[in-house]
Amino acid sequence: MANLLYRIGVGAARRAWLAIVSWVVVLGLAAGAFLAFGGTLVSSFSIPGTETDRVTGVLAEELGTSGSTASVVFHTEDGSAIDADQQQGIADALAEVAAIEGVEGTVDPYATVAQVQEQVAGLQAQLETNGENTAALTESLAGLQTGLEQAQATGAPETQIAEMTAQLEELQGQLAGLGIEKEQLELGQQLISFAAEIQTVSDDGSTAMGVVMFEGDAIGVAQEVKDEVIATLTDASPAGVSVDFSSQIATSVEGIVGPGEIVGLLVAALVLLLMFRAAFPAITPVLSSLVGVGVGVAGAMAFSDAVEMSSVTPVLGLMLGLAVGIDYSLFILNRHRTQVRAGMDVRESIGLANGTAGNAVVFAGATVLVALLALNVSGIGFLGLMGTVAAVCVLIAVLVAVTFTPALLGLMGQRVLRRSERGAAPVNKPAPGPMKTSHAVLAIVGGVAVLGAVALPALDMRLGLPDGSTESADSTQYQAYSITEEQFGAGQNGPLLVTAALEEPMTELDQLPTQVAIAQAIMGTEGVVAVAPVGISEDADFLAFQVIGVDGPSSESTEELVHTLRGLEVLDGGASLGVAGFASGNIDVSERLADTLPLYLLVVVGLSLVILVIVFRSLVLPLLATLGFVLSLLAALGATTAVFQWGWLGSVFGVNVPGPLLSFAPLLITGVLFGLAMDYQLFLASAMREAYAHGKPAREAVTAGRHQSRAVVIAAASIMIAVFGGFTFSHLTMIRPLGFGLAVGVLFDAFVVRLLLVSAAMHLIGDKVWWLPRWLDKVLPNVDVEGAALERDHPVPHGDDDGGDVAASDDDGALAKA
Repeated sequence: MANLLYRIGVGAARRAWLAIVSWVVVLGLAAGAFLAFGGTLVSSFSIPGTETDRVTGVLAEELGTSGSTASVVFHTEDGSAIDADQQQGIADALAEVAAIEGVEGTVDPYATVAQVQEQVAGLQAQLETNGENTAALTESLAGLQTGLEQAQATGAPETQIAEMTAQLEELQGQLAGLGIEKEQLELGQQLISFAAEIQTVSDDGSTAMGVVMFEGDAIGVAQEVKDEVIATLTDASPAGVSVDFSSQIATSVEGIVGPGEIVGLLVAALVLLLMFRAAFPAITPVLSSLVGVGVGVAGAMAFSDAVEMSSVTPVLGLMLGLAVGIDYSLFILNRHRTQVRAGMDVRESIGLANGTAGNAVVFAGATVLVALLALNVSGIGFLGLMGTVAAVCVLIAVLVAVTFTPALLGLMGQRVLRRSERGAAPVNKPAPGPMKTSHAVLAIVGGVAVLGAVALPALDMRLGLPDGSTESADSTQYQAYSITEEQFGAGQNGPLLVTAALEEPMTELDQLPTQVAIAQAIMGTEGVVAVAPVGISEDADFLAFQVIGVDGPSSESTEELVHTLRGLEVLDGGASLGVAGFASGNIDVSERLADTLPLYLLVVVGLSLVILVIVFRSLVLPLLATLGFVLSLLAALGATTAVFQWGWLGSVFGVNVPGPLLSFAPLLITGVLFGLAMDYQLFLASAMREAYAHGKPAREAVTAGRHQSRAVVIAAASIMIAVFGGFTFSHLTMIRPLGFGLAVGVLFDAFVVRLLLVSAAMHLIGDKVWWLPRWLDKVLPNVDVEGAALERDHPVPHGDDDGGDVAASDDDGALAKA
């Protein structure tokens, strides 16, 4: 591999413009494919086979309710009651929306109020009429009974008595019918009373909530339809009335780059400039990463019309492509600068840097690819696609690093060095002596204590999907959520659909008693504030209800309510309940993802351990590297939980309402952070192994390797933190916890685990850190990740006998001064 990469590097440097133009053409083709074939990204997630998915399918089959709904909140700008003209304007706006293709219909809040009032008044009038009729019949019945008794006493003819008896039985039948009617009317009143808390107009009249019903499920609704609905209602709303939209309709999936991401990239460029103190070397990794992510993300999005792709999918590819693209190019560039400064010919140095550092980049990229592609073992479609797209972006970043970067270096020539460095004699700075054992013990104890403290909040971690409360305070989704919570109750933001499948069909007279019995059982459940009937199937063996809880869709109480309702026994076991809806779906997705995490960890860690054993030819070091990763992962999850679930420093990171952690964040953070952690371990340990292989004692080799590689690892980690940190302030809510978790994870892993804990542990273990059974040593292939054989054939003119890296030492000083 090293020799192949050497030839690729030399060839790219010799035919620099050909390599550069080739990548530009590939970038153009990817962009063209996206413009020609790209489709619409989706903002919702579903997992086939969940309980919510099953109940939703039954609902569609039994009641034909296959569409999705979204709420729209109208409110006056001055807080006054919405007047009659404004009410008509809202009704007209909703009617206009109902005519949009892809919209099944709308619900006018004032028409709903009128309909409910009409139902209540109608039932009351029928009850009054029933009472009057019952009184009249009772009086007639009493009179007829008295007449019959008198006729029998006076010996009236049998025909007269028979006629009077028949009239009496008829009146008794009518009275019994009125009794049944009264019972049905009272049951209807009771059923309506259960839904009393479901309001569409606030008590003060300043707010009204309409509903837009779409054709197809939430994922199938095209973004163009949602945009047209938003535009229509915004333009058609009456004067003095503002309109806000729930997250089911207004979540943006347009644009994958925002101000935060750009700032992160600028910070990364600044780190490079501080490291190299020269413009051309500083922009090389940035250009390489931009080309790589351009090809990867545009190429992936070209398939978004053929494959259902969430808005997070390309952003994850962008995030990783930028970060690893810069780092991988940086590793090769730093090695090349060291060699040129030592007096090596530029093209020869490019080839050697590509064959040594580039070889390490290939294996580092392989660990990231394993971690990302392993997301497919979860069996969760959207998560596997995220991992695959991100893996493709990382693969392209590796290819760009070993081809495009050498081409740029070839054009750059001696300008890869600062003017003061060109032609100057190299200044070799020997590596310091090995650390003291007491310092190593103190470093391990202190480091583990700090990481353990940061990790503690992870014990309280809850998983969920974002709702309107997690959006920025000035967004329409947040406004709709907060206004709904204030005026109608938090539960109105995430109503549940509860179904009841009966063992036997109901008779017509049994339908209302059955509905009331089930609704009463649901109302008696803790956390329920309202229940409204939705419908009954044609076969009369299936019922559906809308259920409003006390709290919002992402609350812990709503999660408990969903599980309670699924286990609730009604009709003495004669019916089984199911739960669907936005909140239920989020809970099911989150639980499935949580269950997948242990299997994913097992696969990722297992495969990567095999790679690390092959690379390092050691059993101890891969175990140390993995244990260190577990510490940094727990710390990353703990810090993310503290900010996004507990709300610590929430104002800094735009967390308005703390809630559960993004359900797939732990899986993605685990996979990405493991790959990146092994990257840094690879670059540090390969330098340590090289020093050890060249005859240094084990403890001195640890210090020498860390001294040689620390500058580039510090710079690379700082760049990662800057890029991921930029995504912490992304305009996409779901990206923020991912960016934060990865930024914090890299911070702890690079600066605490790799440069401190693992190095200290290797010092304490000594020679045994490189232990490998002889039989295994014979079986394992020799991948020569350091490119030692290549270095022997292409020696650097002025090496550092002490194992110190000239450039690394100098650049380390530059970073320290910065």
